[in-house]
Amino acid sequence: MKVLEYDVVIIGGGPAGLGAAVEAKKKGASVAVLERNDELGGILNQCIHSGFGLQYFKEELTGPEYAELFIDKAQEAGVDCFLKTMVLDITAERQVTAINEEGTLIFKAGAVVLAMGCRERTRGAIKIPGSRPAGVFTAGLAQRYVNMENFKPGNKVVILGSGDIGLIMARRLTLEGIEVAGVYELMPYPNGLYRNIKNCLDDFGIPLHLSTTVTRINGHDRVESIEVTQVDENLQPIAGTEEVIPCDTLLLSIGLIPENELSKKAGVALNPITNGPLVDGTLETSVPGIFACGNVLHVHDLVDNVTMEAEEAGANAADYAKGQREAAGKTVAVKPQAPVRYTVPSKIAVDQEAAVIVKFRVGSPIENAKTVITSGDTLVFESRKAKKYLPSIMEEVKLTAAHLEDVTEPLVVTVKEV
Repeated sequence: MKVLEYDVVIIGGGPAGLGAAVEAKKKGASVAVLERNDELGGILNQCIHSGFGLQYFKEELTGPEYAELFIDKAQEAGVDCFLKTMVLDITAERQVTAINEEGTLIFKAGAVVLAMGCRERTRGAIKIPGSRPAGVFTAGLAQRYVNMENFKPGNKVVILGSGDIGLIMARRLTLEGIEVAGVYELMPYPNGLYRNIKNCLDDFGIPLHLSTTVTRINGHDRVESIEVTQVDENLQPIAGTEEVIPCDTLLLSIGLIPENELSKKAGVALNPITNGPLVDGTLETSVPGIFACGNVLHVHDLVDNVTMEAEEAGANAADYAKGQREAAGKTVAVKPQAPVRYTVPSKIAVDQEAAVIVKFRVGSPIENAKTVITSGDTLVFESRKAKKYLPSIMEEVKLTAAHLEDVTEPLVVTVKEV
């Protein structure tokens, strides 16, 4: 057993982990990144399509290109990266237990950054009836098969769910000569970014069927067909609308789940809506010295946003580890009110000079509305212009010291139609 000491230990070597590592290193901290795969970069390595980096680097990059820029930054900064290293446990005292080819490693950290990312929901999560043949994949697994393993998942594909990975795979499979019969979405609106609907479906003539879901999988050894059914306003199947689609492959793009098993072991409190940690304005969790960022905190729509959030977490973790963080002052809770589903952070300090970014998502599309934040009977913030809100787009509000002056009650974040 080998014992190592670092100011900051980061769990995960994807875009969140690398962003946090580089920023913590800039603060003068000793930094270790623990990554279970045999390469850094995380999910970006299989995202060979372009569209990354437009906000952060001001240029359009593929996923591997975006990852490589941060891998180079981490190496140049002198970050210690432990590959093929599986973390088994994290304690509230910030002791991290991991294993790799060298055996068991114990990391004693001044601060820990959780950056484990997320995983896909599977067929079992939504309990699709029918047989259990081969040919049912999550969209991300199919993406890895095609882009990294050079495998062909099938010949005729149906995609359930209009998340961004599913939309991108509809285009990718079409480019490989695989027929995509259609994309079926349970909700009455698409869940992916508009640009992906246009570029991945409309441009290739792939139909999108809203308010429709898969109600049965048919086949013995291999998928032979699937049954789709329209749903009502309560998302329940409508009898008589069933349609059987011949196909040999079903791709599931039905949502992502933050990887928080390790967070639970450390005693970190989780948000029941996002399944990610509850954090304050510095991205510190309920356990002192443990911070969270990226998709393990809440699912992001852009990797650029992941990086910027991770840099903040890395800097704050370094300050905590080196005893350079100012003592926390008065805090208030931040609470969502319908149609807002959740907010990050869940509490903020109200007596600090620095501005605080509050992020949130709505639960369903709203055509013309404004963001409104109140504290008791006091209006703290209201956006100047009305706009359309979509569940696929994460919203941000910057609250300055002037906004938070004299705030004593919890902040309530909502969206009101005008």
